[in-house]
Order: sequence, then structure tokens, then C-alpha cells
Amino acid sequence: MEERAKRAAESRTEQMYVVRARYLNSAGRLFGGDLMSWIDETGAMAARRHCNSYVTTVAVDSLHFTKAVHLRESVVLIGTVTHLGATSMEVRVDSYTEDLDGKRERVNRAYLVYVAMKDDRPVRVPRLIVETEEERAEWEAGEKREKLRRERRRQGY
Repeated sequence: MEERAKRAAESRTEQMYVVRARYLNSAGRLFGGDLMSWIDETGAMAARRHCNSYVTTVAVDSLHFTKAVHLRESVVLIGTVTHLGATSMEVRVDSYTEDLDGKRERVNRAYLVYVAMKDDRPVRVPRLIVETEEERAEWEAGEKREKLRRERRRQGY
């Protein structure tokens, strides 16, 4: 039985990390692999909130790092469901540095795809209620991203 439809705001997940020495690469900046792990974790939490079940990551779109992150900086990640398939959910995760005054600068935007799972099998996800113009634009862009993902899979990427 399909669950009730949910608003995008219901899936919104925000996580925060402080960059410690163990997260630094040899150049003294946040190691990209750690940020990627945090992105996946935040995205999975947003997907779980939407579908109320366990999820597995099936795709990560390209990651573009636009700003270096340094020791002792705060990193804020915000994940929200943007598009759905029958059993899959696309989640946008925005990553920011946040200074002590609360000012944020974006470091990265990533789109990930998760599949809802129960007993090691995909299960249907609740419909997504699109309420705002931004959510509508994300949904439409998600349609295009899904077509691109299908084409890449077809070509073996």
C-alpha cells in the first residue's frame, strides 16, 4: 500500500560538521572524500524521511567543489528530495561553510539517487507534493537529469 504524499519540506535534513585535523588532506584542506561521505549521509537521511524506510545509494551526479574548506570551519549540509521515480528518490544536497556570524558560502551542490528498500527489495515511495516555484523547477530539472542518467547507463557510464 502506497503511503500518503509528502511535501518536500518534510524531507529536509540539515547536518553540521566542524572540520578537524583528521579531515584534512595533504594541502591542509577538507578532504573531498570526507565531504562526499557527509553528502551521501545527509542525502540518505532526507530520502529516509521521505519514504520512511531504509534506502540505498544508486547514483551520485557530478560534484563540483567551488570553495576550499579549512581547519576549524563549520560545514553545513542541507538535503531535500527533489524528484521521484516509483521506488527512487533524487535528493539535492547543498554544502556550505558557515562563519561564526552565521554567513554561509556554498561549497558544493550534488544530486544523488536513492532507492527505498524493504527486505532487500525496492519498495514504492510516497508521491512528492510540489508547492513552490523552486520545487517545480527542481522537479522539471530532475526529469532532465533522470533522462541523462538513463542515457549514461545505456552507454555504459
